[in-house]
Amino acid sequence: MTLTHRSATDLTRQLASGQVRATDLMEATLDRIDTVNPSVNAIVGQRPRDVLMAEARAADARDSVGPLHGLPIAIKDLVEVAGVVSTHGSPLYAQHIPEKDDLIAARLRAAGAIIIGKTNVPEFGLGSHTFNPVYGATGNPYAPTLTCGGSSGGAAVALATGMTALADGSDMMGSLRNPAGWNNVYGFRPSFGVVPTDPEGDTFLHQLATLGPMARSPEDIALLLDVIGGPDPRQPHNLDIGAVSPLAVSDPRGKRIGWLGDWGGAFPMEDGVLATCETALEVFEDLGCIVDSVAPPFPAERLWDSWITLRSWQVGAGYADMLDQRDKLKDTAIWEIERGLALSAMDVHRASVIRSEWYRRAASLFDRYDALVLPSAQVWPFSRDIAWPTEIAGRQMDTYHRWMEVVVPVSLIGLPCLSAPAGFGQAGLPMGIQMFGRRGRDRALLEMGAAYHAATEWPQKRPAMS
Repeated sequence: MTLTHRSATDLTRQLASGQVRATDLMEATLDRIDTVNPSVNAIVGQRPRDVLMAEARAADARDSVGPLHGLPIAIKDLVEVAGVVSTHGSPLYAQHIPEKDDLIAARLRAAGAIIIGKTNVPEFGLGSHTFNPVYGATGNPYAPTLTCGGSSGGAAVALATGMTALADGSDMMGSLRNPAGWNNVYGFRPSFGVVPTDPEGDTFLHQLATLGPMARSPEDIALLLDVIGGPDPRQPHNLDIGAVSPLAVSDPRGKRIGWLGDWGGAFPMEDGVLATCETALEVFEDLGCIVDSVAPPFPAERLWDSWITLRSWQVGAGYADMLDQRDKLKDTAIWEIERGLALSAMDVHRASVIRSEWYRRAASLFDRYDALVLPSAQVWPFSRDIAWPTEIAGRQMDTYHRWMEVVVPVSLIGLPCLSAPAGFGQAGLPMGIQMFGRRGRDRALLEMGAAYHAATEWPQKRPAMS
């Protein structure tokens, strides 16, 4: 196996022992990017080769400073990174070079990672399709004319193609889970509060989005989660789950899994999506799990009404001051901001009451089930030339994000969720499953995922552009 396709766990161990030099890994990484990236456009804002090689030599010359010492990594372009152009996918920030790191970038540096550049995103991370007017679109490594998903699309493609061994992501409406499924890798949305964001602006009200790790195995997910997670005393919603790495492969025999499918027909699905996901559930059954079909536990339309209110409120609050430059914003961003600004306090309160009702109902489900499962997307990867699917299985989509409604049950109440590869459909395209559990049970969920990975190893069996 080449250096760039080894696991992050193996690479960090070998870097620490001296079996692999940071300079050799950096050279292999940059060569891999030169070979693959022109076809997919996942790595953007790349720093100069000579600067990166100098940093790798410096890493070789000193003692290890942390668990990622000498490991190259590209950071999602929604994150501010000191000295590296950080565009957020917007022309408003096309030349923006921050003077300081966001918290997640600072934690990655402190762990010894070498930041090589950024991974591509949609404009301001809005929409599950990675394209923007600064860098263009990112292609799926299994079919470069198709979308890779988003908003952590560049991150997922970098992993799938061996351009990085680890990647950070963020997830409001499936931004870790959708691209993980469409690129045959893993993405983990941790319980809300496990990975803190920068303590700026309001830190109490908005609880829909979180940062999280992406990798080619649950073991590597755990390695990165320990680096980027952990309480920040300046944040009010910290959730300390302790260290999760090294991750054990749990014995899944007797574990109960609830299969929610298409939520009783509420979520339209393209042909083959459910069947592919059900083959993944058969793996769990072979491992000794008990898999039940679960009736819709909550009205889907009430979840959606709560979601679009709380989401527009959060997006509107975050980007309202940009409306005076609307000529530089995409239509969907303007729609989301204006919708948020039109909401009343009672609109938001009613939406949060629905969210609270769903949380209580979900909590009761986890008295019976160790995990619940949904598909990671409702459609297969579509053409990168269209903005978003306007219909699924004959049903019209009434917003630019309705086609990703399947991720809302998790996002709305901040549950831990592992997006795992489910295999490949008839057209040879990847699909994933969302496996989610009780809040705070992140480690247990990852251990179940590790057992599944040991039985499947999809990212290793079907590497992209190998």
